[in-house]
Amino acid sequence: STMSLSEAEVQSARGAWEKIYGDAEDNGTAVLVRMFTEHPDTKSYFTHFKGMDSAEEMKQSDQIRGHGKKVFSAINDMVQHLDNSEAFLGIVTPLGKKHANQLKIDPKNFRIICDIILQLMEEKFGGDCKASFEKVTNEICTHLNNIYKEEGW
Repeated sequence: STMSLSEAEVQSARGAWEKIYGDAEDNGTAVLVRMFTEHPDTKSYFTHFKGMDSAEEMKQSDQIRGHGKKVFSAINDMVQHLDNSEAFLGIVTPLGKKHANQLKIDPKNFRIICDIILQLMEEKFGGDCKASFEKVTNEICTHLNNIYKEEGW
């Protein structure tokens, strides 16, 4: 297995994720809005978000809400398969290839988004919640970076 998480770590990571995934659309939106606000260059990938400058405006956007939900759904699929590296890679690989080849997203943005998710977890549910999910974000980012390398980035 390529996964470096113990069974206990998988369980506590799932518990932590469930808390934030309970409100996937709002929390997913909050993560994207924070990313676009704190790292405005990330907006350039989303042509329909370009003109939006205020966080309030972004929060109301159906497209941002939809994408926030999509990001959280993808992570949720990964979290469900942390104990099955084949299934996990089956989700991460096509996602990585699409972002590398079609969307041409700089892979550093995955780390940014993961760090914002961890921040939000800490703010809402405390440091333990964040700590138990940190290893998962490292797994996700490591695998995505590997896929990018394979794709010639």
